[in-house]
Order: sequence, then C-alpha cells, then structure tokens
Amino acid sequence: MAVGAAATLALTACSSSTDTPEGDGTSAGAVEAADITLWLAGGDTNDDLRAYLVDTFAAENPGSTLTIEEQPWGDLDAKLTTALPDANNTPDVVEVGNTQSPTYTNVGAFLDISDMYDELGGDDLLQSFVAAGEVDGLNYTLPYYFGSRYMFVRKDVWAEAGLEMPTTLDEFNSSVKAIAAANPRGIDNFSGFFLGGQDWRNGISWIFANGGDLATKDGDEWVSTLSDPNSITGLTQLQEIYESASNAPADAKDASPWLYLNDTDEAMDADGAVTASTSLAAATIMAPGWAHWSIGDLVTGEDGKPAREWNDATFGVLVLPGVDGEPAPVFAGGSNIGISAKSEHPELAKALLRIIFSDEYQQLLGGAGLGPANQTMVSSLGDDQFAQALIASASNSKLTPAAPGWASVESSKVLEEFFSKISTGGDVTALAQEYDEKITPMLNGNAG
Repeated sequence: MAVGAAATLALTACSSSTDTPEGDGTSAGAVEAADITLWLAGGDTNDDLRAYLVDTFAAENPGSTLTIEEQPWGDLDAKLTTALPDANNTPDVVEVGNTQSPTYTNVGAFLDISDMYDELGGDDLLQSFVAAGEVDGLNYTLPYYFGSRYMFVRKDVWAEAGLEMPTTLDEFNSSVKAIAAANPRGIDNFSGFFLGGQDWRNGISWIFANGGDLATKDGDEWVSTLSDPNSITGLTQLQEIYESASNAPADAKDASPWLYLNDTDEAMDADGAVTASTSLAAATIMAPGWAHWSIGDLVTGEDGKPAREWNDATFGVLVLPGVDGEPAPVFAGGSNIGISAKSEHPELAKALLRIIFSDEYQQLLGGAGLGPANQTMVSSLGDDQFAQALIASASNSKLTPAAPGWASVESSKVLEEFFSKISTGGDVTALAQEYDEKITPMLNGNAG
C-alpha cells in the first residue's frame, strides 16, 4: 500500500496533461536532432526488435538516435515514480504494464496523444488496452503488445485418468477434481490443476467467467465488487478447486507453474542460481502463452545448454472454456506505451510511436510471439496451436479496472491476502464483503 500511495503522491506533482512540453523546437515547426530514450520493461522485446527500432529511428530521423534501456518489471513502478516527474531524467517513451497504466495516466504522467489515435491504428487497436490508457475520452497510452492466459495440460496424465478435454467451465472444474482424485501415477502432492493460493491473476478468471468483476464505476467513484453475487459464484467454484484439485502452497503466486508440469525441472533465482529441483506434480497449469518455451522434454539446445522441446504426445494446450463453451474471459497480460509528459523531445517521441505502430513493426511483434496491438495484424502470430490458443483466449480477455488507484491495490498485496484466505477455506461471502470495504478506498486513490 505504501508504494502505491507514494507513487500517487509523487506523480501528482507531474506535469498536468494539458501542459505543453518544452524542447524539440516543435512550436517553431523544426525538430532539432537529439538522442531520445525508450524504456522497455523486461526482456520480452527481443534483440532483433530492439535493433529494428534503433536502426529505423536513425534512418527516419537523420542526426537523431534512439537509446533503449531495459527496466526490470520488479523495479519499474519505483523507477517511474522517480523519473517521470523529472524533465532532466525522464525517459521520452515508456512501456508500462497494462495494470499500471491507469494510475500514471490519471495523474498526468503521460502526454495526450489523442491526435495520433487514428494514425496509430485507431479502432483496430486492442480496445481493452486502449481503455487502460484513456482518461475522460483522451488517449495517454496505447497498447504495445498483449499476451493471454490458457491452460497447459499433461495429455498423457489426463488420458491415464480416463478424461477428455473439457468443453465448458463446469466440465473443467469437475475434470481437474477428478484427475486429482484419480492421481493415476500416485504422485505425492499431485494437483489436477496447480493453482497457487495467492495466484489472483489466474483466479480472477472464475469471477469473470461467471459474469462478476473486480470493480465497477458508480458515478464518479469506483466500487470493489468481490461480493457481487456473480463474483461470489466464481469465488465459490475457485474455493472448491483449491480444496479438491490443487495442492499448490497457500502462499504460491503465479510464478513458474510449469516447473510442476515438466517431468523434472529446476527453480532458479533472479541470478540464475538453482534454488530447488522439481518433478511432475500437476496435470494442468494456467500461464501466459509465452510459457510454452519453458514446457517440454529436456534436451540440449543448439548452444549446448539445457532447453525444452515441446512434445505433442505428452503436452497440450487448452483455452479455458466459459460457462457457455465459448472462451472464458481471462486476465490479459501485456503492456501499454506512452510519451512522458515531461519529455523534452515530444515530436521525436511521436516519430518513434509511428515506427512502433507501423504495419512492419506490428508484424515483427507477432513473429516474435507477442500479440500485436493492431488486431488486423494477429495473423502474424502464425497458425500453430499456440497462436490459435493465444488468439482465442485473447478474444474474450479482460483487464483489471482502469481505476486511478489500481496500482495501490496491486502493490498493497491485498488481493494475495484475499485469495489466500479463500484457498484455505475462509467464508467466501464474508471475506468478499470485508475486502470490498478495504479495496474501494484504494481504487479511488484513498489508500491512506
């Protein structure tokens, strides 16, 4: 809570969204050459994509250069809070998580780019992400790329338990309980569906699938809706899964569940040091699509290092079915991108956005396995089972609420607390009411 509150307070001092940035000589119509900085979050934008951006920017803006700096996701919020209000140190263009975007856009940290909306893709852009960067009908950030979550399964274990792939949410819920009960290989602490007790990012799919939501806007105020009857239905189903299908620890989050789907694997810390060894312990996990690179038989890669090789006979993918058999609404991962309101080179920053939202770069994103922001380019993802699952699951995906205080909700870990209590058998309705009272003030920027 403290981090989120600090972020909000510090960014209140940011430039108002109506401020006119200085620099660039843009008011005179001439753009002075300069080096601009792009912050990318994490390593999802691969080296080839980065090289394309740097080279294309230099070619299209003679005398100017682009410097790309990678920021770890874990440090991004703190770094944005410090850098965005500081014109001398702010990056010009910034990638932020889609759940972080509302907090920063609501305090005026990003430049109004509504005048570029149509030029950058307009209504062809992924609209749920557009909404995450929108305030009072104005666009401050736009989607960069999307991922979505689906199920990875051990087809061999499902077959040994005598179960077919489910086609509705009810079938999924009953099937993972049946596999856990059958445990055809007699594995200790076996899970039909490995779901960490604090894994709210995957758990909220059951709220969404039953017509519930995390929050809604009532007039000018945001209201937490965990105790909405539809949300309660989903949370009750989720508690049954926790109790009957999952043996994941109550404090486990959504990090690396594939460790329990592979026959053997190793858990590593941020420095790559091995911290634990694991073996097959789950028939099903839920993870973003890019997890498939970490799932498969253990082989030696071309570089001589251990690698994973997907094996269709052992592993499979499944889009979580909804109550009606259509893809369930699941939480979409991904990023938004915008121009710092304090950038001294807004016209050059806009030139970079034109490259990022060009057809060529959007297709390169898809080729790298990242869902392109422009939905007319999704065919660039390919047509294999992973691409099909990504497109299908994203077709009905949802984001967290675009409330000004959502970052405070996340940083407070209040959802981890709530879902952990659900997973350990707490009274669902009473807990939902208790946490609605905690979360509603946070949503409106009153985190205390």
